Amino acid sequence: MNLHPPVRFAAIGLNHGHIYSMVESLLAAGAQLVACFAEEPDLASSFLATFPQARFARSAAEILEDPTIALLASAAIPAERAALSVAAMRHGKDVLVAKPGATTLAQLEEVRRAQAETGRIYSVFFSERLGNHATVRAGQLVQAGAIGQVVQTLGLGPHRLGLASRPAWFFQPERAGGILADIASHQVDQFLFFTGSTSAQVVAAQVANYAHPQQPTLEDFGDMTLRSPSATGYIRVDWLTPDGLPTWGDGRLVILGTEGYIELRKYVDIAGRPGGSHLFLCDARQTSYVPCEDVELPFARQLLADIRDRTATSMPQGHVFLASELALRAQAQAARLGFLAHEKTPASS
Repeated sequence: MNLHPPVRFAAIGLNHGHIYSMVESLLAAGAQLVACFAEEPDLASSFLATFPQARFARSAAEILEDPTIALLASAAIPAERAALSVAAMRHGKDVLVAKPGATTLAQLEEVRRAQAETGRIYSVFFSERLGNHATVRAGQLVQAGAIGQVVQTLGLGPHRLGLASRPAWFFQPERAGGILADIASHQVDQFLFFTGSTSAQVVAAQVANYAHPQQPTLEDFGDMTLRSPSATGYIRVDWLTPDGLPTWGDGRLVILGTEGYIELRKYVDIAGRPGGSHLFLCDARQTSYVPCEDVELPFARQLLADIRDRTATSMPQGHVFLASELALRAQAQAARLGFLAHEKTPASS
């Protein structure tokens, strides 16, 4: 029995659908949603229809200044997330923000400074690891030594674009952040986690617009190579998923160890098993399929315990900042290919 009073939380910034999975995971772990705010009436209406227990606040300040709210969750427009996170921490609140938590290195430095000065928890919801049963199970297997020392990860993050449904800010690099800062932050998080790396560097990076000349600022492809003292990683992300795929993207992860490897098909096993969270393990004895449907997703439970106990069991603070920094550095230094080669390089500091 949980004898602790529930952690009270609120949501500000409802611009990306990740806010729904963030809120649902917190509610399932026992937190209490008490309020929300968004500038956009349509986004607020949809959110309140899904979570009618939330009170619609008159302003963001009303939530920030409420001392009974311990945690702020946000999926605001990416360029606005850092300032909101800083304000929340300076109002004594912990923060859970959708990725990317910042769109420039300067923004990230402001967040880092506020976290150091306030001692609040700043966490980014890297859902491709934290919200996927197979990825959580892979972490358990790696930590148990199932494939030996991890020396390389291959992370693929393809997405379906859904051009007509995208808001205007999605096509504005200064507001959206870019494909490596945004999508690839998931794969950077996984590289650091599975290799146990606490430092790393961007070896190479590139972005491109190959298929959408009608949207000249859109990056529909990006890749990067990472190196840490103990491992390397290759990441490829794109907005090129074809309509024939029965889900939004065929996200994959290959984890290479000295004694075996793990391959994840996170969202679809094409022409194979139904559903998602597929894990294949190959070691010295056999190749096997590992069921993952019943694996607990512990992140939200751990985060709420961290808020109560002032611990860091859900995600080390240094990991959050390093994953964000590497993605932003890759975005800043990326070579520009395809239609982007003829466009002016956006500001990246």
